[in-house]
Amino acid sequence: MNIRNGVATFAAIAALLASAGVAAFGGGPAAVRKQVEASMLVTGKIDVDSDGAVSGFSLDRQEKLPPGVVELLGKSVPTWKFEPVLMNGKPANVRTTMNIRLVARKLDDTSYSIEIRSAGFGNPSDRTAERARGQKLTPPGYPESAVASGVAGTVYLLVRAARDGTVTDVIAEQVNLKVVASENVMEQWRRVFEKASVRQAKRWKFSPPTEGEKASADYFVMRVPVVFSLDGPSRADVYGRWEAYVPGPRHADPWEAATEGIGFSPDTLAPGDAYRAGSGLKLVTELSGT
Repeated sequence: MNIRNGVATFAAIAALLASAGVAAFGGGPAAVRKQVEASMLVTGKIDVDSDGAVSGFSLDRQEKLPPGVVELLGKSVPTWKFEPVLMNGKPANVRTTMNIRLVARKLDDTSYSIEIRSAGFGNPSDRTAERARGQKLTPPGYPESAVASGVAGTVYLLVRAARDGTVTDVIAEQVNLKVVASENVMEQWRRVFEKASVRQAKRWKFSPPTEGEKASADYFVMRVPVVFSLDGPSRADVYGRWEAYVPGPRHADPWEAATEGIGFSPDTLAPGDAYRAGSGLKLVTELSGT
């Protein structure tokens, strides 16, 4: 969706993209700066009929969202189609959570575009026994070198856990940075955050599902976002605001080919929770949100 003369929203996006990473590196290579995106994660609920069609949806704290975002989602979400969910062997109506990642780009001095980049959906099962959960996921310490350089970012971990809930292996599926630098320097920072996150995640423990398809499996795979924010826990609520970041490359799950559905990306996962890979509602049509 292209929006012209967006006044406050346009000014915010333009300023955000222009200033991204300046505090840490005084600017950055032009090729890398083009990768910087203004991004927003919108959350809500979605209702899906037994045939996979959307019957309704709601956005969390809609009053905090820019009008252009609400309009785009209002046009796009109702057109989505999902893989029908079976309950006791029969297609069922379900309600679950949805997380939608939007990105904005400046087109010229008077307009910008907003598009739906990715979307993720919660487990439609209402049975707690089918869900895997984190027990005590103590976050890693902030790397001193990153604090000193003013670098922030988010690591999206893939964690393989055994039947007893202990962690047997961990990789960083994706690392997004809030800084602009050369490709080599950004890769170094990704590794710094990845190392700290993986080391801590190996100490975590999960509660395995006791019912459903994964109840008898030798292992299960969890996704866990780890946020490194210099603002700390007292940071003001940023829901409904655009944030600048440089998305990192995404690495494949080395343990199982869990189908997540069209349009999924790990950076649709909201921080502060753990998510079993492959357990969400599965989109079968394109996001078509441009």
